[in-house]
Amino acid sequence: MQLRIVHTSEYAYDGRAVASYNQARMTPVTTPDQIVVHHRLDVSPKPWTSTYTDYFGSVVTAFEVVDPHDAMTVTATSTVQVDRSPFPSPTSKWEAYGEREVADRWTEYLVLGDLVLPPVDFATHVGRLREETALPGEAAIEICRLVAAEIEFLPGATHVESPAADAWTQRAGVAQDLVHLTIGGLRSLGIPARYVSGYVHPVADPVIGETVAGDSRAWLEWWDDGWVGFDPCTGAAPDNRYVAIGHGRDYRDVPPLRGIYSGAATADLDVRVEVTRIS
Repeated sequence: MQLRIVHTSEYAYDGRAVASYNQARMTPVTTPDQIVVHHRLDVSPKPWTSTYTDYFGSVVTAFEVVDPHDAMTVTATSTVQVDRSPFPSPTSKWEAYGEREVADRWTEYLVLGDLVLPPVDFATHVGRLREETALPGEAAIEICRLVAAEIEFLPGATHVESPAADAWTQRAGVAQDLVHLTIGGLRSLGIPARYVSGYVHPVADPVIGETVAGDSRAWLEWWDDGWVGFDPCTGAAPDNRYVAIGHGRDYRDVPPLRGIYSGAATADLDVRVEVTRIS
């Protein structure tokens, strides 16, 4: 499936911003599951830009707008060919995760930082799954199902810096919370897990040529002799409607847009994502 994604972020300042310094992670990555056919990032007012690949493999465009301005628009237009493999059966055994080639190689994806740190009762429940499953991949699927069953998807229930424990306590959160909580559960068992940021076409069977409002989406991948993707919001693996932008330890490693500005006191942000199936 080939998809075109147009992601637009518009900032309107309450006065004139003297300067703005930003990092955009809005370029899809090329992986075995997807190939970037075309990508373009446009910024208005015209900025100075520099592009690099960060530690976790995400493409970053750093840009500066140094002329006074009262609005800024960032538009990323991408065409991506997606062909995801079928969901694999678990293969790795529990003892494999204690070996250096896994534990050392993926050590960043085992850290229990504040956003993913699981609450005690959740970690206890997850610990029982370790004893009840023959393979780590089976436990991973059960953790995803547990989070999906217990947490209600409720927009506005949390904010961008909310830890996973908040969503578990109130049994409500957004995609980011479900992913953080699941990652924390996996890492507590010694299974490397990483956060994936991207987009998804919201229609199960997209019509070619029809443009719809797309969803910014988070999902996760765990290591099972290769990265295995899963979306705890849907209880299923990502299909060809999913386009990955990048991955990291948690949301903080892959925000679509991050920056600072001087001059104006506040800014309103409007974000739109449009997705079109091309073929």
